[in-house]
Amino acid sequence: MPIPTEPIGSIPRPAELIAAWSELEAGRISSQQFDKVAEAAVRDTIQRLLATGSTVITDGEQTKPSFATYPIAGLSRLALDGVVIPFADGHTRQLPRLTAGPFHYATYASQYFAAARRLTDAPLKQAVISASALSLLYPAAGIPGYSREAFLADLVDEAVADIRRCLVHGADSVQIDFTEGRLSLKLDPSGGLLENFVALNNRVLDHFSPAERRRIGVHTCPGGDRDATHSADVDYAGLLPILFRLHVGRFYIQLASEKDPVHVLRIIRQHLHPDQIVFAGVIDPINPAIETPGEVRDRILQAAEYLPATQLGSTDDCGFSPFADDTSTSRDIAFSKIRARVEGTKLAAAKLGLA
Repeated sequence: MPIPTEPIGSIPRPAELIAAWSELEAGRISSQQFDKVAEAAVRDTIQRLLATGSTVITDGEQTKPSFATYPIAGLSRLALDGVVIPFADGHTRQLPRLTAGPFHYATYASQYFAAARRLTDAPLKQAVISASALSLLYPAAGIPGYSREAFLADLVDEAVADIRRCLVHGADSVQIDFTEGRLSLKLDPSGGLLENFVALNNRVLDHFSPAERRRIGVHTCPGGDRDATHSADVDYAGLLPILFRLHVGRFYIQLASEKDPVHVLRIIRQHLHPDQIVFAGVIDPINPAIETPGEVRDRILQAAEYLPATQLGSTDDCGFSPFADDTSTSRDIAFSKIRARVEGTKLAAAKLGLA
């Protein structure tokens, strides 16, 4: 059995699509005009992913405003002064704040999946945002007439629907983006916030059968936006033991950009269950240098020294452009890195006798 390899999600948008976003927001083009540009970008992304040799692909998240905020784009019960996420280079991203209930999604990820499915028959995975990330929308001061408990109940129902719709539409797998996991240990070094995040996400996951959970995974990284991270200085030792309590069959773990990957692999080995698979990050999207297939091979072989090869896959550390306005990485570099991941994974599989 070959070593599986999958992308995380976002691919840098073409200049035409980024311009179309601005034009749409300014009211200078119609939604129909935007849709034509968006479909062309998704089609090109799919074709170029397939050209890398990838056997499992995504739509590149071309038409998501961001990996985190797609469910709430266009909702009216939001203020702009929510939680601020600082990055190491000094720039920030800010979440909105919920002002009234009940909470519901404006957009489900299955809409992106369906649009991509019309363009290809190849196996497609779909990324969704975690319930824990969206829980940050609820203000600390509360909302009159809409308790936090009522909000969380609504949020769980919507997060379940988001995942289930993707599975029903035929997603090869569904990846839950959990970048706030590592960040939570910076916000609350005691680990209490992380414990709450994992418990909330398990409330969602427990709505699925064991067979369905084998197709559901979680992605963790220290953030990656405009070539900067928000929590790379947080030791994985605080995150991974709790992360592996999530009721999923797949873990997509940023590793290529870690200063001490062996330290991380040893922790994973302690907590990996026999029915789980780890997709180790072997590509650093923030580093403009393009990895060689040989470098990818060696990173996988290093991981195989600590993890069973039959429970090992490869992936990118994180998405290349998780926010629609991020132009820090070119499409050409992203696809070259993905090609190196695919080719290097084949080399590692052959070396391990799994080709």
